[in-house]
Amino acid sequence: MVLSIDSKLKLRDGNEIPLMGFGTYEMEGKEAYNAVRWALEAGYRHIDSAEWYYNEAECGRAIRDFCAATGTPREAIFFTTKLMNNNGYSAAKQALQTSLKKCGLDYIDLYLIHGPIGGPQRRAESWRAAVEGKAEGLVRSIGVSNYGVKHLQEMVDAGVELPVINQIDLHPFMTRTDIVSFCKKHDIALEAWAPLVRGLRFRHPKIVELAKKYNKEPAHVLLRYSLQKGYIPLPKSSSKARIQSNLQVYDFELTDQEVAELDALDEYLVTDWDPTNAP
Repeated sequence: MVLSIDSKLKLRDGNEIPLMGFGTYEMEGKEAYNAVRWALEAGYRHIDSAEWYYNEAECGRAIRDFCAATGTPREAIFFTTKLMNNNGYSAAKQALQTSLKKCGLDYIDLYLIHGPIGGPQRRAESWRAAVEGKAEGLVRSIGVSNYGVKHLQEMVDAGVELPVINQIDLHPFMTRTDIVSFCKKHDIALEAWAPLVRGLRFRHPKIVELAKKYNKEPAHVLLRYSLQKGYIPLPKSSSKARIQSNLQVYDFELTDQEVAELDALDEYLVTDWDPTNAP
């Protein structure tokens, strides 16, 4: 499996997304701006933000400043943001406009419904607003986050345009086989929002063993696993050295047996929140 920092995945709507993303959860203000700027300078071309992160303006400014300083076209950077709450159709329409204004990027590459909370009707209204935002050219691709099988099945049953992506907590200690298989069946790509397990399992014997074998760090093993599974990992860090280090995953490859051994570590480990069973 030949992968590089330039590797992309073609989504079900025909658009392409860089396989390696950069997450910005829990970063605000100058910290968010600096981290995104460093990430872009290191070679990342996919930045993941959200209304809920309160950093859309800083992420957008970092992207604009980087493009201006390097002559990089806006189209070369893939920017994601997300709808915080499912508060009805008009609220979702307004939230999308606000996010677009805050980031200042002319359009959003990927707009996600951040979670399923609110019930079937509210989910459907948020999705209608996203579909319309795409039709209006405000966003290029639309998807969901933290959706469980029943939330996705609801969309299939309704006959609506399906999301191109479901961004969930996905790593060897939370393999989500039910959601993964449903998404694969319907050509919905998977993004991993905590591919490093928030550092909670860096000392797990299997992770340590593989890191030693390949002369890599635990983070590299986890990111390589995510990439080889076909997921889009979104590692995050506010450390310049760590941001750069997390890209050192293209000079080794896990065997199929090792990927299977990592899959077997599943313990349904929730690293942050898990609304995948919300009504």
